[in-house]
Amino acid sequence: MDAGFEAHLRVGEEAFDERDAALLRAVAAEGSLNAAATALGRSYSRAHARIGDLEDAAGPLVERRRGGTEGGGSRLTDEGRELLAEFDRLRAALSGTAATERLVLDGRVTGRDGDLATVETDAGTVRALALTDVDDVRVAFRSDAVTLHDPDSAPEGGETSARNRFRGAVVDVDRGDGTALVRIDVGASDPLAVRITETSLDALGLEPGAEVVASFKATATRATAAPGSAEPEG
Repeated sequence: MDAGFEAHLRVGEEAFDERDAALLRAVAAEGSLNAAATALGRSYSRAHARIGDLEDAAGPLVERRRGGTEGGGSRLTDEGRELLAEFDRLRAALSGTAATERLVLDGRVTGRDGDLATVETDAGTVRALALTDVDDVRVAFRSDAVTLHDPDSAPEGGETSARNRFRGAVVDVDRGDGTALVRIDVGASDPLAVRITETSLDALGLEPGAEVVASFKATATRATAAPGSAEPEG
Protein backbone atom coordinates (compact mmCIF):
# COMPACT_ATOMS: atom_id res chain seq x y z
CA MET A 1 0.00 0.00 0.00
CA ASP A 2 1.09 3.56 -0.63
CA ALA A 3 2.66 4.88 2.56
CA GLY A 4 0.37 7.89 2.39
CA PHE A 5 -2.61 5.60 2.88
CA GLU A 6 -1.57 3.56 5.91
CA ALA A 7 -4.67 2.07 7.52
CA HIS A 8 -5.51 2.71 11.16
CA LEU A 9 -8.67 1.35 12.75
CA ARG A 10 -9.83 3.05 15.94
CA VAL A 11 -10.62 0.53 18.67
CA GLY A 12 -11.64 2.34 21.83
CA GLU A 13 -8.56 4.31 22.85
CA GLU A 14 -6.26 2.18 20.69
CA ALA A 15 -5.26 2.58 17.03
CA PHE A 16 -5.21 -0.87 15.41
CA ASP A 17 -2.67 -0.82 12.56
CA GLU A 18 -0.80 -3.13 10.19
CA ARG A 19 1.60 -4.32 12.92
CA ASP A 20 -1.35 -5.36 15.07
CA ALA A 21 -3.01 -7.09 12.12
CA ALA A 22 0.23 -8.94 11.38
CA LEU A 23 0.36 -10.12 15.00
CA LEU A 24 -3.18 -11.51 14.88
CA ARG A 25 -2.50 -13.19 11.53
CA ALA A 26 0.64 -14.78 12.97
CA VAL A 27 -1.26 -16.08 16.01
CA ALA A 28 -3.80 -17.69 13.67
CA ALA A 29 -1.05 -19.18 11.50
CA GLU A 30 1.38 -20.31 14.21
CA GLY A 31 -1.10 -21.50 16.82
CA SER A 32 0.51 -19.70 19.75
CA LEU A 33 1.42 -16.17 20.76
CA ASN A 34 4.98 -17.25 21.54
CA ALA A 35 5.48 -18.71 18.06
CA ALA A 36 3.77 -15.70 16.48
CA ALA A 37 6.17 -13.30 18.21
CA THR A 38 9.15 -15.40 17.11
CA ALA A 39 7.93 -15.53 13.51
CA LEU A 40 7.61 -11.74 13.46
CA GLY A 41 10.96 -11.14 15.17
CA ARG A 42 9.32 -9.54 18.20
CA SER A 43 9.74 -10.22 21.88
CA TYR A 44 7.07 -12.33 23.54
CA SER A 45 6.64 -9.80 26.36
CA ARG A 46 5.91 -6.95 23.94
CA ALA A 47 3.53 -9.05 21.87
CA HIS A 48 1.72 -10.20 25.02
CA ALA A 49 1.46 -6.63 26.29
CA ARG A 50 0.10 -5.39 22.96
CA ILE A 51 -2.57 -8.07 22.85
CA GLY A 52 -3.50 -7.08 26.40
CA ASP A 53 -3.90 -3.42 25.42
CA LEU A 54 -6.05 -4.33 22.43
CA GLU A 55 -8.21 -6.68 24.49
CA ASP A 56 -8.77 -3.96 27.09
CA ALA A 57 -10.24 -1.88 24.27
CA ALA A 58 -11.98 -4.49 22.11
CA GLY A 59 -12.66 -7.51 24.31
CA PRO A 60 -11.12 -11.00 24.01
CA LEU A 61 -9.19 -11.39 20.76
CA VAL A 62 -6.99 -14.39 21.51
CA GLU A 63 -8.08 -17.59 23.26
CA ARG A 64 -5.22 -19.07 25.27
CA ARG A 65 -4.99 -22.78 26.07
CA ARG A 66 -2.75 -23.94 28.91
CA GLY A 67 -0.21 -26.76 28.72
CA GLY A 68 2.06 -28.04 26.00
CA THR A 69 5.79 -27.74 25.43
CA GLU A 70 5.42 -24.21 24.08
CA GLY A 71 3.47 -23.03 27.09
CA GLY A 72 0.08 -23.69 25.55
CA GLY A 73 -1.52 -22.77 22.29
CA SER A 74 -3.51 -19.75 21.18
CA ARG A 75 -6.13 -19.05 18.55
CA LEU A 76 -8.22 -16.08 17.53
CA THR A 77 -11.66 -15.62 19.04
CA ASP A 78 -14.64 -14.66 16.90
CA GLU A 79 -14.01 -11.06 17.97
CA GLY A 80 -10.37 -11.34 16.90
CA ARG A 81 -11.29 -12.69 13.48
CA GLU A 82 -13.94 -9.99 12.99
CA LEU A 83 -11.52 -7.22 13.98
CA LEU A 84 -8.95 -8.54 11.52
CA ALA A 85 -11.59 -8.79 8.77
CA GLU A 86 -12.75 -5.23 9.45
CA PHE A 87 -9.17 -3.97 9.22
CA ASP A 88 -8.64 -5.85 5.95
CA ARG A 89 -11.79 -4.26 4.52
CA LEU A 90 -10.53 -0.81 5.51
CA ARG A 91 -7.10 -1.54 4.05
CA ALA A 92 -8.63 -2.73 0.77
CA ALA A 93 -10.75 0.42 0.54
CA LEU A 94 -7.73 2.66 1.12
CA SER A 95 -5.69 0.68 -1.39
CA GLY A 96 -8.39 1.28 -3.97
CA THR A 97 -8.33 4.98 -3.20
CA ALA A 98 -4.56 5.12 -3.49
CA ALA A 99 -4.68 3.32 -6.82
CA THR A 100 -7.23 5.71 -8.33
CA GLU A 101 -5.59 7.92 -10.94
CA ARG A 102 -5.81 11.69 -10.71
CA LEU A 103 -5.33 14.52 -13.17
CA VAL A 104 -3.42 17.51 -11.85
CA LEU A 105 -3.55 20.80 -13.77
CA ASP A 106 -1.62 24.01 -13.21
CA GLY A 107 -3.82 27.07 -13.39
CA ARG A 108 -4.57 30.58 -12.25
CA VAL A 109 -7.60 31.74 -10.30
CA THR A 110 -9.61 34.34 -12.23
CA GLY A 111 -12.59 34.62 -9.91
CA ARG A 112 -13.98 33.51 -6.56
CA ASP A 113 -17.48 32.90 -5.24
CA GLY A 114 -17.31 31.85 -1.61
CA ASP A 115 -15.37 28.59 -1.40
CA LEU A 116 -15.49 28.06 -5.17
CA ALA A 117 -12.86 29.42 -7.53
CA THR A 118 -12.80 29.76 -11.30
CA VAL A 119 -9.46 28.55 -12.59
CA GLU A 120 -8.01 28.87 -16.09
CA THR A 121 -5.94 25.81 -17.07
CA ASP A 122 -4.39 24.47 -20.27
CA ALA A 123 -7.36 22.12 -20.58
CA GLY A 124 -9.94 24.89 -20.11
CA THR A 125 -11.87 26.67 -17.40
CA VAL A 126 -12.45 24.71 -14.20
CA ARG A 127 -14.60 25.42 -11.16
CA ALA A 128 -13.05 24.01 -7.99
CA LEU A 129 -13.15 24.15 -4.22
CA ALA A 130 -10.36 26.56 -3.31
CA LEU A 131 -8.26 25.35 -0.39
CA THR A 132 -5.93 28.34 -0.66
CA ASP A 133 -6.08 32.12 -1.09
CA VAL A 134 -3.27 32.30 -3.66
CA ASP A 135 -4.02 32.70 -7.36
CA ASP A 136 -1.40 30.32 -8.77
CA VAL A 137 -2.85 26.90 -8.04
CA ARG A 138 -2.88 23.24 -8.89
CA VAL A 139 -6.26 21.70 -9.63
CA ALA A 140 -6.75 17.99 -8.98
CA PHE A 141 -9.62 15.55 -9.34
CA ARG A 142 -9.90 11.77 -9.32
CA SER A 143 -10.72 9.67 -12.35
CA ASP A 144 -13.70 8.06 -10.62
CA ALA A 145 -15.34 11.51 -10.28
CA VAL A 146 -15.56 11.91 -14.08
CA THR A 147 -18.47 10.96 -16.35
CA LEU A 148 -17.97 10.48 -20.09
CA HIS A 149 -20.52 11.47 -22.75
CA ASP A 150 -20.98 11.19 -26.48
CA PRO A 151 -20.34 14.74 -27.79
CA ASP A 152 -23.60 14.71 -29.76
CA SER A 153 -25.73 13.90 -26.70
CA ALA A 154 -23.74 15.45 -23.85
CA PRO A 155 -25.91 17.62 -21.56
CA GLU A 156 -25.25 21.34 -21.58
CA GLY A 157 -23.38 22.77 -18.62
CA GLY A 158 -26.51 24.25 -17.07
CA GLU A 159 -28.45 20.99 -17.32
CA THR A 160 -26.37 19.06 -14.78
CA SER A 161 -24.54 19.66 -11.51
CA ALA A 162 -21.33 18.44 -13.19
CA ARG A 163 -20.57 21.77 -14.84
CA ASN A 164 -16.87 21.23 -15.45
CA ARG A 165 -16.52 19.92 -19.00
CA PHE A 166 -13.54 18.97 -21.14
CA ARG A 167 -13.75 17.86 -24.74
CA GLY A 168 -10.97 15.66 -26.04
CA ALA A 169 -9.88 12.65 -28.05
CA VAL A 170 -9.29 9.15 -26.73
CA VAL A 171 -5.58 8.29 -26.65
CA ASP A 172 -5.85 4.65 -25.61
CA VAL A 173 -8.14 2.16 -23.90
CA ASP A 174 -6.94 -0.42 -21.37
CA ARG A 175 -9.60 -3.09 -20.82
CA GLY A 176 -9.68 -4.97 -17.53
CA ASP A 177 -12.00 -7.36 -15.72
CA GLY A 178 -15.35 -5.70 -16.42
CA THR A 179 -13.89 -2.18 -16.47
CA ALA A 180 -11.69 -0.13 -18.77
CA LEU A 181 -9.26 2.73 -18.22
CA VAL A 182 -9.75 5.36 -20.91
CA ARG A 183 -7.04 7.99 -21.42
CA ILE A 184 -8.13 11.21 -23.09
CA ASP A 185 -6.11 14.10 -24.52
CA VAL A 186 -7.78 17.23 -23.14
CA GLY A 187 -4.96 19.63 -23.95
CA ALA A 188 -3.06 19.19 -20.69
CA SER A 189 0.49 17.89 -20.32
CA ASP A 190 -0.88 14.52 -19.16
CA PRO A 191 -3.94 12.69 -20.46
CA LEU A 192 -7.10 12.48 -18.38
CA ALA A 193 -7.54 8.88 -17.17
CA VAL A 194 -11.11 7.74 -16.50
CA ARG A 195 -12.21 4.27 -15.38
CA ILE A 196 -15.61 3.16 -16.68
CA THR A 197 -17.44 -0.13 -17.10
CA GLU A 198 -16.93 -2.10 -20.29
CA THR A 199 -20.68 -1.74 -20.89
CA SER A 200 -20.31 2.06 -20.92
CA LEU A 201 -17.19 1.78 -23.07
CA ASP A 202 -19.04 -0.22 -25.72
CA ALA A 203 -22.15 1.97 -25.52
CA LEU A 204 -20.06 5.10 -26.15
CA GLY A 205 -18.05 3.38 -28.87
CA LEU A 206 -14.79 4.62 -27.39
CA GLU A 207 -11.57 3.75 -29.18
CA PRO A 208 -8.37 5.67 -29.92
CA GLY A 209 -9.17 8.82 -31.86
CA ALA A 210 -12.84 9.00 -30.80
CA GLU A 211 -14.13 12.37 -29.56
CA VAL A 212 -15.62 12.41 -26.07
CA VAL A 213 -16.85 14.91 -23.45
CA ALA A 214 -15.75 14.49 -19.83
CA SER A 215 -17.76 16.17 -17.06
CA PHE A 216 -17.14 16.43 -13.32
CA LYS A 217 -18.45 18.44 -10.38
CA ALA A 218 -16.74 21.45 -8.86
CA THR A 219 -17.20 19.86 -5.43
CA ALA A 220 -15.08 16.89 -6.58
CA THR A 221 -12.27 19.22 -7.65
CA ARG A 222 -9.64 20.76 -5.37
CA ALA A 223 -7.47 23.81 -5.99
CA THR A 224 -4.36 24.01 -3.81
CA ALA A 225 -1.41 26.38 -3.83
CA ALA A 226 1.08 25.69 -6.61
CA PRO A 227 4.64 24.91 -5.45
CA GLY A 228 6.45 28.13 -4.63
CA SER A 229 3.26 30.14 -4.15
CA ALA A 230 3.10 32.09 -0.91
CA GLU A 231 -0.15 32.62 0.96
CA PRO A 232 -1.07 36.34 1.13
CA GLU A 233 -0.34 38.00 4.45
CA GLY A 234 -3.19 39.03 6.70
